[in-house]
Amino acid sequence: MTSPYHAAAREKRAAERILDERNANSGGVPRGSSSSRGPQQLPLHSDPIGTEGHGHGSHHHHPPAPKSWFPVRAGGESGRSGIHPWHFFRIVFRSSSLASRMVNVLWPVVPAAIALRYAAPHQDLAIFILAYIAMVPCANLVGFAGQNLAKKVPHVFGVLAETTFGSLVEIILFIVLIKRYSPTSSVDYTQVIRAAILGSILATMLLCLGFCFVAAGFKREETHFSEIVSEAGSGLLLTAGFGLAVPTAFYNALHGRLDIRELDRKTLEISRSTAVLLIIAYLVYVFFQMRTHHGIYDAIFEADAERDDDKHKELQSHRLTLIESIIALAVGVALVTIIAIMLVDRIHFLVEERGVSDAFLGLIMIPLVEKAAEHLTAVDEAYDNQMNIALSTVLGSTLQTALFNGPLVVIVGWGMNKPMGFNFELFDLAMLILAILTVGNFLRDQKTNYLEGMLCVIVYVAIGVAAAHYPNPQELHEAFPTTGTSPAPATSGSEGGHH
Repeated sequence: MTSPYHAAAREKRAAERILDERNANSGGVPRGSSSSRGPQQLPLHSDPIGTEGHGHGSHHHHPPAPKSWFPVRAGGESGRSGIHPWHFFRIVFRSSSLASRMVNVLWPVVPAAIALRYAAPHQDLAIFILAYIAMVPCANLVGFAGQNLAKKVPHVFGVLAETTFGSLVEIILFIVLIKRYSPTSSVDYTQVIRAAILGSILATMLLCLGFCFVAAGFKREETHFSEIVSEAGSGLLLTAGFGLAVPTAFYNALHGRLDIRELDRKTLEISRSTAVLLIIAYLVYVFFQMRTHHGIYDAIFEADAERDDDKHKELQSHRLTLIESIIALAVGVALVTIIAIMLVDRIHFLVEERGVSDAFLGLIMIPLVEKAAEHLTAVDEAYDNQMNIALSTVLGSTLQTALFNGPLVVIVGWGMNKPMGFNFELFDLAMLILAILTVGNFLRDQKTNYLEGMLCVIVYVAIGVAAAHYPNPQELHEAFPTTGTSPAPATSGSEGGHH
């Protein structure tokens, strides 16, 4: 049986042969020859040394262009430097795919939502609807800016950076939610965050991955992917699920046999310890990808890039400069923060006036809007026959939520003296474990088709229907008071807020 390392090396050699053939056909010098350091005919928006700000190549009668302070991968070259407002707005609006371009049509909703927030602050439902829609193009801008930055760095670091930038929306939402927590509030924001952590994992792992399989199935009967990507991702998903389940298992094992306040305190301490351990696991995973095994992942991603169905269009597409990418990212993050505050301020209205449950709000509504940009990116990659990159985006986003974003909000809550922990509802946790097992089974044979994709989507819809009918924990406590050695506070928002 061929080892994963040999398979990756074979894929890398195949990518190198394709690159040599392309250079030979275009009159260039084959890679690795003694004269390969000289000027070559390169695709549009790239340069001989791959640095931001160079022109289309240096001739012998021209002085060499000044070298950029930041080395840029040739695939991420824009052919420009500095800031060009007209090009900036045109490139941002065109975005990276048709789906993203369609999302950009929603940009007029952003100023409308902000204006309504100040003109009619009591129109809670209208403000929430507009803000919910406005979050999509704002998140798309963050994702697009992250993509442009990611293309300017090596492949492995680029995939990790793209996933991290895409998760900024989620991190901002979680921090805004935890700051809103108050023991006297009618809404338990820690419960919403716990549901949103699991909901984000489920939305990416089931809905996004399912659509990736379906999109790939439009062009091919079966789509294959590397066992290195799938096995590492599946193993870490099981580890993350186990880590997230420990505080919940501890609480429910001792509930009714230990003083409820003592049990809450111990469960919160376990949650904080688990959060630190999960972040350590994520850092080891990043080190594994970027340092010790980066050659394997580079070979896989480069081979995927060569199989890209839209490769020629992408080579001719315009890209943001490094400065423009940073500006777009900063603007996107600022808008996302404003919209997130508007959304969180209306959660109490949805829960109290409209009867929306915490489970549906956290498991379904929040993850769908916060992960929109990442989902569009991954589905577009799968459709273009880049399944390894799409799978890395999906699994990377899922793992970042489980191993970093979720634990991060627990540690932030710890610093703010908020009782934020990992004591999940049993229903939510059961859905997570079953989803991890289901996806792991689909990834086992390193190939997929549209049937498996539709099954993932159907499972996610079934979870959504159940979440819509799931009552809030506080309602359950009012109808069925918690039994134990001492009564639990009615609106404490503590770790023992459910059974």
